[in-house]
Amino acid sequence: MDSLWVLAGAGFAAGAMNALAGGGSFVSLPALIAVGVPPVLANTTSTVALYPGSMASAWAYRDSLSGVGEVPLRPLLIVTLLGGIAGALLLLNMPSRSFNAALPWLLLAATCALGFGRRVGEWVRTRCRLRPAVVLCLQFCLGVYGGYFGGAVGIMMVAVWSLLGAHDLKRMSGPRVLMVTAANTMAVLIFIAAGAVDWPAAAVMLVTASLGGYAGAIAGKRIPGSVVRYGTLALTACITVAFFVRARG
Repeated sequence: MDSLWVLAGAGFAAGAMNALAGGGSFVSLPALIAVGVPPVLANTTSTVALYPGSMASAWAYRDSLSGVGEVPLRPLLIVTLLGGIAGALLLLNMPSRSFNAALPWLLLAATCALGFGRRVGEWVRTRCRLRPAVVLCLQFCLGVYGGYFGGAVGIMMVAVWSLLGAHDLKRMSGPRVLMVTAANTMAVLIFIAAGAVDWPAAAVMLVTASLGGYAGAIAGKRIPGSVVRYGTLALTACITVAFFVRARG
């Protein structure tokens, strides 16, 4: 019963975080590992469990979907889907010990993206402006990362898009959620086909993450962005430190 409540609460929180700022896997992945799911299976299960929440968020943002800078929405979507396929296949075909060793560093990269991604994007934008073709290549790489792990991938996308001159964060919320959902769509299909899902755990999170995703999208229109950002950053930093400690133990 305790495990049920842990998974339910983590699912809701993760769904809300993905809608607000990204990084929901920082909550769902540790929760699954805490209740005894092996790390790689926990990662695939987390992706499947959070998927409906991402879909709910994308639906909530359906009226604000558009291209980014000079890049239309369709090419961004296609390369993200292809990247999601590559990332999911990479995860399933790598030794589990490799993923375990990489996990703390993946969390650290995601935490840095949450904390500094937008600033780095703005700093680089003042010095260069990328062509749409380059941005599409970077978007493919982000799709790979999204299919493989995905922590804070939405923030990474916003940082890259800022290099196109797109700096209206609120306007980019819709495309961000859609692209994250696109990468996850391919990963989810592959993980299900491969039988790489802990369905009892996923079932609990599927429901609560959907509720959290929609609630987070609605709340995101009212809560100050600074509150969301700093709260998310503090939580992700603590979890990252905990996983480095775990890796040394």
